[in-house]
Amino acid sequence: MSAVEIHAQVNAKLEQVRAILAREITGQPDVCLTCSFQAEDVLLAKLAIELDSSIPILFLDTGYHFAETYAYRDHLAREWRLNLINLLPEKTVAEQEAEHGLLYQSAPDQCCKLRKVEPLFKALAGYRVWLTGLRREQAKSRAALEEEALFTLPGGKQVLKLAPLAAWTTRDVWYACEQLAIPLLPLYARGYSSIGCEPCTTLPLDPNDPRSGRWAGRKVECGIHIEAAPSQ
Repeated sequence: MSAVEIHAQVNAKLEQVRAILAREITGQPDVCLTCSFQAEDVLLAKLAIELDSSIPILFLDTGYHFAETYAYRDHLAREWRLNLINLLPEKTVAEQEAEHGLLYQSAPDQCCKLRKVEPLFKALAGYRVWLTGLRREQAKSRAALEEEALFTLPGGKQVLKLAPLAAWTTRDVWYACEQLAIPLLPLYARGYSSIGCEPCTTLPLDPNDPRSGRWAGRKVECGIHIEAAPSQ
C-alpha cells in the first residue's frame, strides 16, 4: 500500500471515530474515557478533547507505573489541559506490601483486582458511557471486541462501553499520532510494545504478540475488561 493510500485510509478512519465521538460526547452527560497513556488511548483522548475539553480522563494510578509513564502523563495533562482523574486503590503500595508482600509476584490477579479493577469499577458506576482505546489486534483475548456493547459492573449497573478504535491496526494508530503531532510515551523507543505497571512489564517475549511482555506470560488481562458474572 502506498503512502497516499495509507494516508487516505487513516484519514477515513479518523473521520469515523470523530463521528462516533461527536454523537456520544456532544451535549451528552456522564461520559468518561479511560487512559493508560499508551498510544491508542492518547490518540482517542486527543480526538475526544477536541469535542469536549472537560471530558473526564480516568487514569488507574496503581503506584507501580514506570517513572516515564508518570512524567508523560503529567506532561500531556499540563499541555492539553486534561480533566485528569487519577483513580487510587484503597491502600498505598507501602500499606499493601506491608500486609500482603509483593502481590504482583505471588498473586498478580489479586494485585490487579485491588489496584486496578476495584478502583475503576467504583468510578465507572458514576458514568453512562465508557470510552476505551481497546483494539482487536492487541491480543487474542480481544479478537472478538465489539465497538459498542453494554458492560455490567459488579453492582449490576450497565454502562455503554465504546471502543471506536477496535478495528484499527498498530500502523493506523502510529500513523494517526504522527499526523496529529501527538508525542508518544518514550518507553516505545526502548522496545516496549504494551506498557503497564513496571514490575509486570518487560520487553515483548514474542515479537508477534504485543502483550507477551506483560505479567511474564502468566496471564494476558488485568481484569478491567471482564464483566461481572450475572447474578443467579
